[in-house]
Amino acid sequence: MPRQKKSSAAGGSQRQLRVGETVRHAVADILVNGSVHDPDLEGHIITVPEVRMSPDLKLATIYVMPLGGRDTEIVIAALERNKKFLRGELARRVNLKFAPDVRFRVDERFDEAERIEKLLRTPAVQRDLAPDEDES
Repeated sequence: MPRQKKSSAAGGSQRQLRVGETVRHAVADILVNGSVHDPDLEGHIITVPEVRMSPDLKLATIYVMPLGGRDTEIVIAALERNKKFLRGELARRVNLKFAPDVRFRVDERFDEAERIEKLLRTPAVQRDLAPDEDES
């Protein structure tokens, strides 16, 4: 009987999630240590909240967010320019058969969470959430 792959709710197998977390730590460490010498990255503190790996582990989508959410386009462009160096560093730090190709995306979960929070505070939603007085 063939083994079926189980996918978690976060969008990947246990292996994808484990490797993604390892890559996330490595990238965060590279950025914190200032190993990437780029004038556009200097002066930016960059968080790496998530890394999603493709099923074959050959592509890592790295979600980043500069502190304060400012200069996101500049930071993404600088990371893209230094993609080859970052991939080489990942190959040294993460023990995989193939060094994954990397691509960078802005993590927009904070913006989405803020949008939902604002929506929940609107009077129409507050009215719907209030307990009915007839149910006493």
